Formats: sequence, C-alpha cells, structure tokens
Amino acid sequence: MITFPNAKINLGLNITEKRPDGYHNLETVFYPVPVEDALEITPLGGAPGKGKYVLKLAGQRIEGNAEDNLVVKAYRILDHDFGLPSIEINLLKHIPTGAGLGGGSSDAAFMLKMLNEKFALNLPEEKLEDYAARLGADCAFFIRNKPTYAEGIGNLFSPVHLSLEDYRILLVKPDIFVSTRDAFARIKPRRADASPKDIVCLPVEEWRGRLANDFEESVFPQFPRIGEIKEEMYRLGAVYASMSGSGSSVYGLFREEVKEYDFGPGSFVCQGVLR
Repeated sequence: MITFPNAKINLGLNITEKRPDGYHNLETVFYPVPVEDALEITPLGGAPGKGKYVLKLAGQRIEGNAEDNLVVKAYRILDHDFGLPSIEINLLKHIPTGAGLGGGSSDAAFMLKMLNEKFALNLPEEKLEDYAARLGADCAFFIRNKPTYAEGIGNLFSPVHLSLEDYRILLVKPDIFVSTRDAFARIKPRRADASPKDIVCLPVEEWRGRLANDFEESVFPQFPRIGEIKEEMYRLGAVYASMSGSGSSVYGLFREEVKEYDFGPGSFVCQGVLR
C-alpha cells in the first residue's frame, strides 16, 4: 500500500508570547501544497528473523537513527494499542528537511492514516488526530489536510475557508540550514495588530505588507540569501511571497507559471498548482 504525504506552507506566522514551559504560542494558517514524499508499507508476514519493522530510506538524506524517524514512531504508537503485523516501510524523501514545510510531520500523519486503512482499525479522524498530536505539534494538521488556522504551540486547530486554486506556487529552499531552536531563541514575541486568520480572508493582492512571518526579522539578517530569494520572487511577479515556518524555504504565489528563474546551485526548486 502506498501514499504520498504532502508538504504545507505557513500563511503568516505570529509568535505571540513565550510560555512558562519554554514553548511559544503562535498564530498561523497552514495550507497544503503539492510537494510530496512517497510512503509504502508491506506486511512482512512473520518472516523468520524479521523484527517488527524494517525501514528503507531513499531520496534526500535523513539524519538520525531509524527508531527516531516519525514514520516508525507512528507505527509504534498504533502497534502498542493494536498489536499490528510486522511491516516493511519504504520512504522516498522529496520534501526538503529543515525547511519549515512539515515533511516529517506529514509522513507521520499519512503513516497513521495508511495503517488505519490497511489493517482496518476503523479509527475516526478525531482519534487519528489525537495519535498524531502525540508525535508533533503540527502532525495532526495532516490528518484532514485542509487549510487550518493554528494557535497554541501550533496544535490548536480551527477550519479556514480559503482556496488558492487559482494560484501557482514556486517553492525554493537554498542550501542553508536554519536551526529551529536558534530561530526561536532570536525571536521577539509580540501581539500583532491582526491575525493571519483574518488577513487571509482579504484578496491575496492585499497580503503583502500585512501577512508577515515573524521569523523573517531575525533569520534574514543572519542569512541574507533567504531574504534575497523572497525579493526575487516579487521581481518574478509573485502576488505574495514569504518564508515558511522557521525553516529556510521561501514560496511565492503566482498567477502564471514562472518559466525562467535562477536561484543558484544547490537550491531545491519546485513549482506546482495549488488546490
């Protein structure tokens, strides 16, 4: 059985306050985008010498041990409650890591949904969201995978009636690593005049100058190239452009396909139609 976990972008990102537990409260709108990994599971059938799972990775390199991979954690969390059969997991990574695109969280959520279907667990979306929330703050978003307003630490959701199907997205991740921990350490929490949930109700042409990602204020001076890519998006004709999350990726929303661009060697570049 195979599925294709997609990425997401942040439409606006306000860091409103630091919490007593060390985390930060935020406001943002998550929107799914057509940049995908490929995730496949195959029952091992109790083959001799096999463990509970075998993980095989391809595509972009993922650091760390297999036990720490979120797809494995998703399998384990359901295996603990339902005693799942042993499986082989094949994960082809296309979504860049450390990019603020939620690739790992998406893989985990899609794994939960696939296991639920494959082994007829009959878990409703609400229960799958509960399991996903235990794996990461934004994992639960990918269960329903629809435009969502997120609050709290990115784990309190409410629906947003928003469609960007008339737009194309150009997504660029330069060969730059932005530490999430360092990005939060440099942030200055503050209450914005307007919430992203309200701003995205305006025409996209009115977002520029109103819909902001607070991380840009600290990330751009440290990594000027990321800010330059955003400005290049506008030079290419973007209606709106922004950094996504706390990572190094930048996206632009366009009315037409962008046919000529050059973002330098080592950059991940992807273009597609939004739904």
